[in-house]
Amino acid sequence: MAASYDVIIIGAGAAGLMCGAAAGARGRRVLMIDSADKPGEKIRISGGGRCNFTNIYCGPDNFISQNPHFCKSALGRYSAQDFIDLVNSYGIAWHEKTKGQLFCDGRSQEIIDMLLSECDKGGCDLWLGTQVLDVKKGTDGTGGEERFTVVLEHQSVTADAVVIATGGPSIPKMGASRFGYEIAERFGLDIVDTVPALVPLTFTDSLKDTLKSLSGVSVDTTISHAKAVFDEAMLFTHRGLSGPAVLQISSYWEPGDSITINMAPGTDLTARLKEDRLARPRISPANWLAQFIPARIADSIAAQEKAQRLADLSDKAILNLSLMASEWRVKPAGSEGYRTAEVTKGGVNTDALSSKTMETRSVPGLYFIGEVVDVTGHLGGHNFQWAWASGVACGEVC
Repeated sequence: MAASYDVIIIGAGAAGLMCGAAAGARGRRVLMIDSADKPGEKIRISGGGRCNFTNIYCGPDNFISQNPHFCKSALGRYSAQDFIDLVNSYGIAWHEKTKGQLFCDGRSQEIIDMLLSECDKGGCDLWLGTQVLDVKKGTDGTGGEERFTVVLEHQSVTADAVVIATGGPSIPKMGASRFGYEIAERFGLDIVDTVPALVPLTFTDSLKDTLKSLSGVSVDTTISHAKAVFDEAMLFTHRGLSGPAVLQISSYWEPGDSITINMAPGTDLTARLKEDRLARPRISPANWLAQFIPARIADSIAAQEKAQRLADLSDKAILNLSLMASEWRVKPAGSEGYRTAEVTKGGVNTDALSSKTMETRSVPGLYFIGEVVDVTGHLGGHNFQWAWASGVACGEVC
């Protein structure tokens, strides 16, 4: 006979482990299954190996979804402070980096070990390196209640509830796939179109050639697209643009759109240039710009004008220089795709789920949590907080 459990969780990442811990704490017989050989691989690589495990300012405004209200219930019931309390209870040292982002002082593995310990407390079973082929729901032919059957390569297991915590296709080298969406569609659920998010943007070939000398240069910026605005660092790469500000705006950018970049935020360059054209007429435009932006960027911008001194700049030239530095409109050719995307935007339509429990409305006992759901967080620990919160919301009822 097939092994039987109360709950089977497919995916042993952040959301799956958190859900397993919460369900196990209630005395549920839990089996967690993952195709990877190790649990929590995205946790392990996050934050440069130190795991940006949450953000003290995390709230609904830090998430993107077709239903911006969906995340409120779970986030409200399991906050960043709740996870911090758990981290503290294990004596894990941490620090705040910037903008409320919390990192381990040591290695990300400490967070994984903590979650595994919580799962062990609840007696959860963990099967790694195990491929799930299918998920079905039906009776066993004896007239009993419908149960789920999870079909594996060499056996099947059954449960009253199945939780899909498989994430999205971002970072495929770690085994990421579209399996969660495929299961959702088999049960008749809609999928909001998925795209890579928190991902570097790429230049056209011509712009790549023009700006190749800037590869490796970082600059503090204000980057905007429509109503989305982020004040963080940007990095020029040999393919295009990266850095926190660019990763943030990538979640809002769509192909064919332009983004606007201010590399001298807080400074009215046009007014300052006009003043210094009189006060410091002999300084070169490149040296003048280098007061506000990195020298290599200043050189690249100044090369667009032939003037050797500020005194030689016309009002039109001043405006051009200013706009290139403080209102640079660039149309990316695309993104680097799922290969380097930190998360996937889109996913299982939240209209199909209960915001309180993550249970599918049309299929009792089937749950979706974490990244596989159409809830995408900003950079800086927010996606992990969604994983913890949605995992607890599900684990407390499944």
